[in-house]
Amino acid sequence: MDGFGKYWGWIIFAVLIAGWLSFDFGPVVLLVLSGISAFYFFFNVPVWCGAEGRGGSCRNNSHGALMGCHLRQHKFQKLKMIFWSARWARLRQELFQNATTTLASLGGILAVTSGVAATLQPLFGGGW
Repeated sequence: MDGFGKYWGWIIFAVLIAGWLSFDFGPVVLLVLSGISAFYFFFNVPVWCGAEGRGGSCRNNSHGALMGCHLRQHKFQKLKMIFWSARWARLRQELFQNATTTLASLGGILAVTSGVAATLQPLFGGGW
């Protein structure tokens, strides 16, 4: 996608935030919007790869904060780091390496938190 089409997830994220602030959406809508936002930020937002390479961090374009670039070795390097606790420090370093990846990572974390809150809120008798 060219131009503005690459950034469709930011609009979904803005609608999600507006839904939480206005309490106009039910928990199902908030959960769906949270899932779409989390998918966008973790697997689709345009950021730099940042995978560890011979010459330092990779500067190729990638899709998503948890995905690598077109190189086979980088493809799922960050995604695999989630499952090994010894690599969590390196994953944190890669997810917060510059402003773009920091915004994508924070957006994904907020979207997941929103989804958990939307799921738990009706269970505990809050809202709606």
